[in-house]
Amino acid sequence: MKPIKLVSGILTVGFWTMLSRILGVVREMMILALIGPGPVMDAFIAAFRLPNMFRRLFAEGAFNAAFVPIFSKKYEGEEDPLVFARDAMNGLGFVVLTLTALALIFMPALVWATAGGFVGDERFDLTIGYGRIAFPYIFFIALAALFSGALNATGHFAAAAAAPVFLNILVITAMTIAWATGGQAITWLVWTVPLAGVAQLALVWIAAERAGVRVRPGRPRWTPDMKRLFRVAVPAALAGGVMQINLLVGQQVASHFEKAVSWLYAADRLYQLPLGVVG
Repeated sequence: MKPIKLVSGILTVGFWTMLSRILGVVREMMILALIGPGPVMDAFIAAFRLPNMFRRLFAEGAFNAAFVPIFSKKYEGEEDPLVFARDAMNGLGFVVLTLTALALIFMPALVWATAGGFVGDERFDLTIGYGRIAFPYIFFIALAALFSGALNATGHFAAAAAAPVFLNILVITAMTIAWATGGQAITWLVWTVPLAGVAQLALVWIAAERAGVRVRPGRPRWTPDMKRLFRVAVPAALAGGVMQINLLVGQQVASHFEKAVSWLYAADRLYQLPLGVVG
C-alpha cells in the first residue's frame, strides 16, 4: 500500500468512525428520552445484545481475523480471491442462517441464559418477542462484515467505514417519526434493527461489486481454504468469547435489579465513545 493511500485510508475510516460514534450518542439520547429506563428498554437492550454478541464473537471478530489474511494473500498473489470469497460467503451464510433459525426457536432459553433476572416478570416475554424480531440482524451484518473485510483488503475503505452509520441514521429517523406521529417508539425501534442490517449489507455488497469483488450465493463447499479458515477462526472465537462472557455476567447481575440493564448499557455506550474512535 502506498503511503498516501494509507494516510487517506486512516482519515476516511477516522471520519466515518467519529461520525458513527457521534450519531450513536444521539441515538442513545433519543432512545432514553422516548422510551426511558424501565422494563421495555431493559427488554430491548437484552434482545439487541443477542445478535450483537454473536456478531462480535463470530462475524466481526473470529471470522474477519481468519478471512482477511487469506483473502489478502490471494488478492496480492496469483490465485483467484473471488473463489475463496464466494466459498467463505456461502459457508458463513449457511452457519449464520442455521444459528438464526435455532435462536428463533430457542429464544426463551437464550433470554434465560443471558438475563435470568427477567424470569417471572414482564421483561422476559418482552425480550423474547423483541429478540425474535431483532436476531435476524446477525445474518445481514455477518455477510456485511465479509464484504467489509474484502473491501478493506483491496484498499476501498469508505463503504466499509460508512456502513455502521446506517444503523444510527435509521434509528434516529425511526425515533423522530415515532415522536412526530405519537407512535410506539419501541415498535419503530425494534423493527429498524433488521432493516438496518439489510441497508448495511446492501451498501457494502454494491461497493464490493464496483471494486471488482463479485461473488454470488451458492452451495457451501468444504475446501482446503475453508479448512484453513475454520482452523484460524475457532481459536479467535474462543479468545473473543472472554469479553462477551464479561458483558453477559454484567447483564445477568443487572437483570435482577429494576432499570439496571438500561443504565448499565447507557454508561457503557458513553464509555465506548472515545475508545471506538481512538481504538
